[in-house]
Amino acid sequence: MNDLSNAALRDHQSSAFKPIPSLVLYILVPIFFLGLSVSIFILIVVRNALFFVSFLVLSALVFAFVVWNKRHWAKKAAFFLFLNSLPESDLRLAQHGQLVKITGIASCENLSLESSYEKATGCIYASTLLYEYRGLTLQPVNVNRSCFQWHLAYCERFSTDFYLTDQKSGLRATVKAGSGCKVIPLVVESKLVNTKRCRLLSPHLRKWLSERNLSSESRLLRLEEGFA
Repeated sequence: MNDLSNAALRDHQSSAFKPIPSLVLYILVPIFFLGLSVSIFILIVVRNALFFVSFLVLSALVFAFVVWNKRHWAKKAAFFLFLNSLPESDLRLAQHGQLVKITGIASCENLSLESSYEKATGCIYASTLLYEYRGLTLQPVNVNRSCFQWHLAYCERFSTDFYLTDQKSGLRATVKAGSGCKVIPLVVESKLVNTKRCRLLSPHLRKWLSERNLSSESRLLRLEEGFA
């Protein structure tokens, strides 16, 4: 069994794994105001609107990319676009060390996992994330729009070796995802619990928190879980 919990916590705390790193914003914002000032100066002095229009179009493209990346970062849309662009591989012709893309049915090997909150059995991958809202005030203005103030407070994420039956060739391959293996999870977690403005915790959630020595006080929490 491969414990990926610590890696998930490190990735969440690292700025490199955020949808828009802070360094990028520090660079783009001054460039935007500098370009805006120069384009307005050229528009007024030279009376040429070509540079100003080009600047607006370029800024709109950059802004659209930033918004798209922000909205689809949690769903790993960029990874899925890359994977969908790869052709299906034939295991009968695959060579040692070759990067392959296989679509098929996964089944457990010797060890199967169980999800932490929903208790789903027979899993090859299980992930449970607990987010806590840490606003500056006791009652934030809009919880749904204050996603940048949700912090990952607890994480359980595990993977194990499994079999994968290729739909194209019918061959069954062993996928090493257990202890010591590098795994990039692409399973998107689903929201199971979201206390929002009602901070009362359900008995099941309180029991789940107490079993992990976590505080069961009433507060804004969001619990997500994904498994395969």
